[in-house]
Amino acid sequence: MTEKLKVQNLTKIFGRRIQKAQELVKAGKSKAEILNSVGATVGVNNASFNVNDGEIFVIMGLSGSGKSTIIRMINRLIEPTFGKIFIDGQDLTKLDKKELLSVRRKKMSMVFQNFALFPNRTIIENTAYGLEIQGVDKDARHKKAHEALELVGLHGYDDQYPTQLSGGMQQRVGLARALANNSEILLMDEAFSALDPLNRKDMQDELLDLQENLHKTIVFISHDLNEALRIGDRIMIMKDGEVVQIGTPEEILTQPADDYVERFIEDVDRTKVLTASNVMIRPNIVNIDKDGPRIAMRRMLENEISSVYVVNNKRQFIGIVDASHVMDLIRKKITKLDSVVQRDVPTTSPDTPITTIMEKISETSIPFAVVDDQRHLLGIIIRGAVLGAISGNEVNVSD
Repeated sequence: MTEKLKVQNLTKIFGRRIQKAQELVKAGKSKAEILNSVGATVGVNNASFNVNDGEIFVIMGLSGSGKSTIIRMINRLIEPTFGKIFIDGQDLTKLDKKELLSVRRKKMSMVFQNFALFPNRTIIENTAYGLEIQGVDKDARHKKAHEALELVGLHGYDDQYPTQLSGGMQQRVGLARALANNSEILLMDEAFSALDPLNRKDMQDELLDLQENLHKTIVFISHDLNEALRIGDRIMIMKDGEVVQIGTPEEILTQPADDYVERFIEDVDRTKVLTASNVMIRPNIVNIDKDGPRIAMRRMLENEISSVYVVNNKRQFIGIVDASHVMDLIRKKITKLDSVVQRDVPTTSPDTPITTIMEKISETSIPFAVVDDQRHLLGIIIRGAVLGAISGNEVNVSD
């Protein structure tokens, strides 16, 4: 993947005796130790990370963890105490005011928690504001603003005012304004946290739908782990100004870096994150092109099971056979399995979210078969494995 944004040793210290506090930071002292020693507050302590082109990178943590300070240092609304910020290899910390303004206008847009709309401007004027300050003529900026409003589902609202819109619709305007600028990077500071749960989920869906087509680089600040797991390609968890862990949603859930992250994920709704590939187990199989009833029965006896899954020479999924039918073939001295293969077995793809098939898994007596686009059998899903994954216990994964 191409690296779009790179942050190295980014640090922000608030208060007095900055120089002494800086020395303590470099000496590896904690936020609490520095506060007690010199009275300075470390907002961010030696944060380093990179964001790939076209990914949604979520920075999350509790209040005071430093996540909002980081996003404001990225566009230098807050000046770093030290550290470097690179966009496409250009060090933003070395830019003068004019150069920084140009980067802000052309490469970055910010979506705020409180919408930040002008109450005395129409929706189209609010959406076009970033283009207006860039000097784009009215017709051109309104055309782009209208297109952006169309993208976020606000067709027909051009001439209304913010107070005439719901909170969720106002946040869509804020997102449209960022999209109208056609910036390469979107900085979203708790953009959905002021919305009610239903509108919040709608906006998350909207963002994911837009990202499928636009492929923006998005840095998204959140304090909600379920939100982070739902929308993030990768997640960075912070505590007391320091980076604790960076990983994919699956890595955060299955490989927490320490006790803090472990506690953080205790109450997460895993069904919204786990996919079929996370919970499938390795099946016992027979090859219909070479194995007969006696081999099938041997497999079942060896593994103390009452059925086996059937594939062909290409490991493509055919169906399932059970012990009673196989025994009947053996008694009749039939050497082929074809006649007793049950073919109407439920299947799913490896990237199917567990939440979408939970009900069906609970209702069927036959485990789901997990198959790829060529119907290769990758694994099976049994209820016990699903319950174990949801509870956070280790499950066997198909190899």
